[in-house]
Amino acid sequence: MDKQHCHKASRTVEVTVLSAENLRLDRKSVKKNTYVVVRVDPLNSGSTTADFEGGSSPSWNEKLTLDMPFQTRFISLEVKCRTGSGDRVIGTASLPVSDILGDYSPESHLHFLSYRLRDARGERNGIINVSARVKMPVESVCPSTTKNPVGYGCSSSWQQPTLGVPVGHRKNYYGGVVTGVPVWS
Repeated sequence: MDKQHCHKASRTVEVTVLSAENLRLDRKSVKKNTYVVVRVDPLNSGSTTADFEGGSSPSWNEKLTLDMPFQTRFISLEVKCRTGSGDRVIGTASLPVSDILGDYSPESHLHFLSYRLRDARGERNGIINVSARVKMPVESVCPSTTKNPVGYGCSSSWQQPTLGVPVGHRKNYYGGVVTGVPVWS
């Protein structure tokens, strides 16, 4: 791989838009044609296809994969409805990146989340259910000192990481078993 790939200024976020509940438009239950726009920044967004059958509780179950710059703090979730007079926003929610990239979860951990939607007046307007994960860039999991037999990543010298703690060479050292609690940093 070229050196530019090793210094990528973004990571990949996967957001699966699962469903929504209790959607209203002008205080009436939504009948059909709802979809979701997931926006990382003004120039980087993805959209689900429209749900024609779910009414006020649509279901999409669509995975959107987007590049997310490292400085991103929130991902916007915007539920819209196609009407005869054009597309209208039903409600929006902000997904804090800290909810999917926290100190206590491992990299690429899948999170199932629900957020309150708010309409243009700031009033409650349903709930959106999503799952999300941040996929770390290749260089964060394969430093240049490791060995990669497939040829992907920053180096062609990748080796499987060694897990656990060496127990020494004594045969009677507690039977050679080491136990512990995983800690992610």
